Amino acid sequence: MQLHILVSGRVQGVGFREFVRRSAERFGVCGYAKNLVSGDVEVVADGNKLALDEFLVLLETGPPAGRVDRVRIAEHQCGDEYTRFDIRF
Repeated sequence: MQLHILVSGRVQGVGFREFVRRSAERFGVCGYAKNLVSGDVEVVADGNKLALDEFLVLLETGPPAGRVDRVRIAEHQCGDEYTRFDIRF
C-alpha cells in the first residue's frame, strides 16, 4: 500500500522531516518526505496497512516544536519503488 500525504501547519523549520524519517524507520515504512514551496510537507509512504496506520498517528501529532493543522491522504497501489525512507530537498 502506498500513501501520498500532504501535511499542513507549522511543519517546516521545526525538524518535521527528520521526525517523519525516524517514525518511518520505526515502523518499516519506505518513501520520502519533502518540503514544498506552499509550506506543506509532502510524504510518500510505502508499507503494510498496520505499519502505515501507526505511522499516520505520529504524523498527525508531529514533533514537539511543530504543529500539524491538516493531513490530506490519497491511497495508491504500492509500486515497491522505495527501499528506504529519505528526506528530499
